[in-house]
Amino acid sequence: MLYVTQTTISVPALMGSIMCIGVATSNSILMITFANDQRRDGHDARSAALTAGATRLRPVVMTALAMIIGMLPMSLGLGEGGEQNAPLGRAVIGGLLLATLFTLIFVPVMYSILRRKAPLAEMEAA
Repeated sequence: MLYVTQTTISVPALMGSIMCIGVATSNSILMITFANDQRRDGHDARSAALTAGATRLRPVVMTALAMIIGMLPMSLGLGEGGEQNAPLGRAVIGGLLLATLFTLIFVPVMYSILRRKAPLAEMEAA
């Protein structure tokens, strides 16, 4: 998003990137936790990943949209001194658009590939 808007990398832009990483990580943790719960209930990795993606679609999109809409006025840089914090808003918006796609597509695909083996009996008992 910074490239598209011809915005230079600055401290506010890097802060926005850190914010995106935090939101993307929490969304991914929600997906993985739900998929692990599905695995404990007897589903295979592929169906657990698909169920997690379908079930957690709305919370992930709502979280991202709330933050994107909240950062929209800041990203426009309107008002006195608004251009100072505009890179933060632009970085958050661009980062969350990409991070949401990765959370909804890449994370379930990688989960189903990396978790093909059935969970160990020892892990289920713990």
